[in-house]
Parts: sequence; C-alpha cells; structure tokens
Amino acid sequence: MKRVVVRYQTKPDRTGENRRLVEAVFEELRAKSPEGVRYASLQLADGTFVHVVETEDGVNPLPGLDAFQRFQSNIRDRCIVPPQSAEATVVGNYRMLGGRQDP
Repeated sequence: MKRVVVRYQTKPDRTGENRRLVEAVFEELRAKSPEGVRYASLQLADGTFVHVVETEDGVNPLPGLDAFQRFQSNIRDRCIVPPQSAEATVVGNYRMLGGRQDP
C-alpha cells in the first residue's frame, strides 16, 4: 500500500475555485468508482488544502480522470504555496484510513 500526502495553499481569491475543482474530482470518483484507491481532501481555514491518496498497488487512477486533469491545470496559478507531495507512513489510524487499524 502506498500513501502520498499533498499540501498547498491557495490565494484567497482562488480558494473557492480550487474547492469546486476538488469537489468535481470527487463527483467523478463516485461516478466511476475506480478500485484500489482511497482519497481524501481537507481544506484548512487559511486556504491550505491537504490531499491524502492511498493506493493498493501504487498505481494512482486519479490522473486519468477528466476532473482531476482540470483540477491540476494551472494549479500553481491558484497557489501562494505550490503543491508539495511526499510519501507518508501511517503512525496511527483510528477508523480513518484503510488497512491496519489501531485497537
């Protein structure tokens, strides 16, 4: 299982646009239901977005979605702090992510 966390901060006047683009990705995910992926996105009060992607086999189907391609288009123009991604290891997990659950 592979987990990646992506974090960036949007410009105040572009936060709503970014949120709508992210919501469209989730709409397409619900419609297409690709297997082997878990995805969550959080918006913080300061316009920071945090995305967590978990794939079973390391193959991420998100880039193949039309809505995701629209979301990624010009993302740097919407940001104060550009996207930064890193692989992540779960230290603790209580009913939040797939895989191992803490007791």
